[in-house]
Amino acid sequence: MEMPDLLKYKDKFNKNAFIEKIHRIAKRAGVKLVYAALILYYSLESDKVSLKDKAIVIGALGYLISPLDVVPDAIPIAGLGDDLAVLIYILHKIWGDVEDEVKAKAQAKLSQWFDEDEICKADDLFKSNDTDTPI
Repeated sequence: MEMPDLLKYKDKFNKNAFIEKIHRIAKRAGVKLVYAALILYYSLESDKVSLKDKAIVIGALGYLISPLDVVPDAIPIAGLGDDLAVLIYILHKIWGDVEDEVKAKAQAKLSQWFDEDEICKADDLFKSNDTDTPI
């Protein structure tokens, strides 16, 4: 799958629309997508993430909340798959700059929307071979 030009989605992103969309699709999207989105969202507050990377993060989050994407969100299962792929791709690019505080904020928000059983599933999304390296 070819990655979309994420910067064209930067104008779609705003904090209120992001929180509203994530809250609305949380259960349908699943804990992994929501966790990835929240980590990217909270990384915007970090001084460790470069302005260039923040622009890409904003584009990715804009892509997530935009009704226009490669695979429309209304299509069951596949509809959010492209969104998850984009989020993981960008998260992989900035993972080295993601602080523990950002991860903690994302976990705290997850605990408001998901059960402990579901939250555990999010932990393995970004680790390979028991390391802190994203997959």
